[in-house]
Amino acid sequence: MTEHEHKHVRVAVIGSGFGGLGAAVRLRQEGITDFVVLERASGVGGTWRDNSYPGCACDVPSHLYSFSFAPNPDWPRTFSGQEHIRAYLEHVADVFRLRPHIRFDSEVKRMTWNPELLRWDIETAGGTSQASGSGGGTLSADVVVSATGPLSDPRIPEIPGLESFPGKVFHSARWDHDYDLTGKRVAMVGTGASAIQIVPAIQPKVAGLTLFQRTPPWVMPRVDRAISGAERWLHKQVPSTAQARRGLLWAIRELQVQAFTKHPNELGFVERLAKANMARAVKDPALRAKLTPDYRIGCKRILLSSEYYPALTRPNVDVVASGLSEIRGHTLVAADGSEAEVDAIIFGTGFRVTDMPIAERVVGADGRTLAESWKDGMESLRGAAAAGFPNWMTIIGPNTGLGNSSMILMIESQLNYMADYLRQLDVLGGRAALDARPSAVHAWNRRVQDRMRRTVWNTGGCTSWYLDAGGRNTTIWPGTTSEFRRATRRVDLAEYEVVRAPAAGETADRAERPEVTA
Repeated sequence: MTEHEHKHVRVAVIGSGFGGLGAAVRLRQEGITDFVVLERASGVGGTWRDNSYPGCACDVPSHLYSFSFAPNPDWPRTFSGQEHIRAYLEHVADVFRLRPHIRFDSEVKRMTWNPELLRWDIETAGGTSQASGSGGGTLSADVVVSATGPLSDPRIPEIPGLESFPGKVFHSARWDHDYDLTGKRVAMVGTGASAIQIVPAIQPKVAGLTLFQRTPPWVMPRVDRAISGAERWLHKQVPSTAQARRGLLWAIRELQVQAFTKHPNELGFVERLAKANMARAVKDPALRAKLTPDYRIGCKRILLSSEYYPALTRPNVDVVASGLSEIRGHTLVAADGSEAEVDAIIFGTGFRVTDMPIAERVVGADGRTLAESWKDGMESLRGAAAAGFPNWMTIIGPNTGLGNSSMILMIESQLNYMADYLRQLDVLGGRAALDARPSAVHAWNRRVQDRMRRTVWNTGGCTSWYLDAGGRNTTIWPGTTSEFRRATRRVDLAEYEVVRAPAAGETADRAERPEVTA
């Protein structure tokens, strides 16, 4: 056994995207240096490393899509491209001296709670770290912070004949940069946030582009521009100006939340704006009919693009208003019977959000996996803790997603909760763990789902990736980011059982506390 085949740390962080790097920074700020970041890839960045497709960019303004503790006065555009966001995350890893803690190429295969030692035993597939070189094998941790993110594992639908398609196939999050699309007949499957960026980026170079659209999205103009040198100079010299810019962007989105969560009917005005945007670019009434949604705007994420609609009007583009149902050699057959001959298929079909693969690899106190615990739908306490999984927390857990603002705000709130969680463990002293009470988890989720009933995501008349197989919205937060921040400011010990290390021959002791019922 080599030096790094087994190691115990206080905290193991899984993933090095915004959530994982944010957790690492916060741990250092709390004076905790005994931690490791386990990353399955060879570099940091998470979804902004994996998604490198042509046209990839963020639909949240740059100055709101960064950590409050690591402002970037040098954003080049009001909406940043993938390369700028990834460079920002690399910068964060360097400035906060995180690289010695990161073990790259170290995919987590299994995490098992050890009730005798009150720790998580973690199996990884190899790994390297800047500080220690070769690693891998097994390690253990008092606390696990899972920051794998919901947009990390691509979902490709099961299409009859796909396995025998003779051309090129890849998902938007696994773009094959060695494959030249120039002059090719290409099928784009899906019309989500990735697809509306890919279509205008590749349309000028392909011979033909067939868009398989199961459901048309609502699309608003993307008012993007270069940030002038004078603005960037001002933000560097007077940081309060960048803070004010960020604050204004945040406040506008906080005010918008009411329409999404309490008054969906007020969104009719926004629909009229979206239809006017479409009409300016799409003159053909038959194409406009294909592209007009039949559900309330906001039910699915509102997409931003000023190039998508114009690209669909080009002669080499065909919109098939039906999902892909079968593949026969080079021939793709839609559900409406229409056919297209293609050389390559690009899937923009989203990710495994409500059935995250990491849940299959986490084994809790009763021997069940997290996936088994969540078989009827994901639920956790304040988006962080799952009952039966002591000292295990998620960043961007169930019902922490947003439909209109920056996820970085939600991540920072969860980092506050993580920090207080670790402080509470210090106060308890000795070998102890916190396990979320089932009653507290259920009470929290009842409140979330009660609020969800009137939101546009539940009443808007669409089927979206926000909903799980049972039709329950387990992804979106039905409130403002400030509400969530207040809800996660501190850990309430009444919502947890305190687990103490057992004496020889005994089972783990759980301190008795009043049950949380509402």
